[in-house]
Amino acid sequence: METLDAISRWLNKQHVLTYCVGGNEDLWCANAFYYYDPQRIAFYLLTEAHSRHGELIGKGSAVAGTVNGQPKTVALIRGVQFRGKVHMLEESEAASVRNLYYKRFPVARVMTAPVWEIQLDELKMTDNTLGFGKKLHWLRES
Repeated sequence: METLDAISRWLNKQHVLTYCVGGNEDLWCANAFYYYDPQRIAFYLLTEAHSRHGELIGKGSAVAGTVNGQPKTVALIRGVQFRGKVHMLEESEAASVRNLYYKRFPVARVMTAPVWEIQLDELKMTDNTLGFGKKLHWLRES
């Protein structure tokens, strides 16, 4: 659990992720502000269902992505690669998450986009502050 706690602490300090989805020979990536829930081990984001990536997701899809900082020194590089499943939340599920998201990103209140959950199955963090190339791994138990 120490590994997941370390990764979660870092993820809670960041705010933008890149995620990629695909289907039918098409592949697309997008950036999004996110709310991270360390209990569910999931990201939440807002995006329109009619966007290119929203259409690729459909009702649910496999997803992979990254979260990274922008250090100017190699010794300070930290970043997370992730894999999981993404789906749109029903409005009844989305209400409480939406409030947490708005608390973190008040400007998002003007958006009417649906809430999406990325349920994480795998996390891999590179943390050069622990030593060059140091990796922390977490896998969801089945």
